[in-house]
Amino acid sequence: MRRPLSLKLPLLLTAGLLALSACGGNKNAEAPPPNEATQGAGPAANASGVVENEFGTPVKDRVATLGFLNKRNNITQIVQLKTGESRRIGNAIIKLATCERTAPWEDPPETGAFVQLFVEERATTRDKLAWHKVFSGWLFKNSPALNVVEHPVYDVWVKDCAMKFPGEEDSPAAAASTSSAAKPAGKPPAAPATEAPAAPDDVPADDSPPA
Repeated sequence: MRRPLSLKLPLLLTAGLLALSACGGNKNAEAPPPNEATQGAGPAANASGVVENEFGTPVKDRVATLGFLNKRNNITQIVQLKTGESRRIGNAIIKLATCERTAPWEDPPETGAFVQLFVEERATTRDKLAWHKVFSGWLFKNSPALNVVEHPVYDVWVKDCAMKFPGEEDSPAAAASTSSAAKPAGKPPAAPATEAPAAPDDVPADDSPPA
């Protein structure tokens, strides 16, 4: 029987992190092309060192949920991106290369995303505004200290990576909701007695509004 190509995320992502540590704060990197930076969907960024695990949901269909903080106004936004998508927020652009999480049977659990952050700013007070890549690398949900976005104004972190593995079931709440929705309606309520109408607590469960 072929063994699943399961990815030990913390180890492999850490290896990718070490290979990319030098480019985490490279402000001299070239700015993203306007079309690539401002458009939504696009091909996945073929960033050096990105480990793409094809076991489970295809990489192109995974969706990462990221947190984005503007330290100037203390406003936090939740950003959802598919692989290869980018989002512009003010003078910052977040781009997702890919995201990954450990399989349910792997321990310890971890979720990671390969993120690039571009900021339109001046390198010095005499320079003109230009796009600079201020971060490019893996971010980890349960081990955020492994790699952080070092920027005086913006911060980005990982909240989730939406993907499934073969055999992974839906959550109990979702399964219960599906089962309840598929259940056929019960018998129609009996006609009220002629002496008095039915009390409110006698209403059948099937007629109650969904929780």
